[in-house]
Amino acid sequence: MLKKSILILFIVGFLSIESNSKVKMQLMKWSSKSLTNLKSNKMTIEIWSDVLCPWCYIGKRQFEKALAEFPHRENVDVIWKSYELDPNSPKNQGIGSYDMLAKKYGVSREQSIEMHNNVTERAKPLGLEYNFEKVLPTNSFDAHRLTHLAKNYNLQYEMIERLSKAYFTDGKDISKYEVLKELAKEIGLDENIVSKMLNENEFSKEVRADELEAKNLGISGVPFFVLNRKYGISGAQGSQVFLEALNQVWDEYQK
Repeated sequence: MLKKSILILFIVGFLSIESNSKVKMQLMKWSSKSLTNLKSNKMTIEIWSDVLCPWCYIGKRQFEKALAEFPHRENVDVIWKSYELDPNSPKNQGIGSYDMLAKKYGVSREQSIEMHNNVTERAKPLGLEYNFEKVLPTNSFDAHRLTHLAKNYNLQYEMIERLSKAYFTDGKDISKYEVLKELAKEIGLDENIVSKMLNENEFSKEVRADELEAKNLGISGVPFFVLNRKYGISGAQGSQVFLEALNQVWDEYQK
C-alpha cells in the first residue's frame, strides 16, 4: 500500500496543490549567497524540464497561459534548461509506458493505466493530447542536445514543443537520430547541421552543465521554474499561481 501511495503522489502529486496547500503555492526563496545574479535588463525565468516528463508539458502550458496574461511579458526572458528524469534510461527499452511504470513500481498494469489516465485528463483542458498507449519510454539526452542546437537559431521553444508533441501525442521514438532530424526539419533547422551535431556529440557539455546547475540549486524534480535567480516554483502549478508569482517578482524587480 505504501508503494502504491508513493507512486500516486509521483504521478498526480500536483493535482491538489492549488486548492489544498497555500505553503506550496508560495515562492521558495533562496539565499543570495548560493546563487549568481544573471546579467539582464529583463526579468529572467529559467525552466528546467525533460521532454519525456508529462508534468513538464502540462506545466509548460500553464506557464504559457500565465505569461500571455502578464502585462509585462515583453520584458521577460524565458530560458529553457535541460534535465533528465533518468539519465541512465536505455534508448530501446522494448516496453510500453504502461508496462514500464507497472514494472518499475510494482503495481498492476490496470493500476498503471488508471494513473496514466489521471494525467491525460489533467492535460486535456490545456489542449494537450496524451496517447500513452503509443508512448515509447526511452532516453532524452540526444533530444536535449537538439534543443541546445535549436537555441542557437532562436528555435528552442519550437523544438521543445515539437519534441513533446512527438513523444506524448504521436508516439515517436525521440531517441532515434532519424526521428530527431525529421522533427528538426519541420521547425526549420537544416538537416545537415542537425546530422553533424548528432553524430559528433555536440552540445553534450551544455546538457550536462544544465543538469549540474540544477543539482547545485537543489532541484531534484521537474518542471522547476526559477524567477530572477531569487525564487523557485516546483511542479505543474496552475496558471494563476504562475501569474501571481510573475506579478510579485516584477514588483520587486522594479524597486
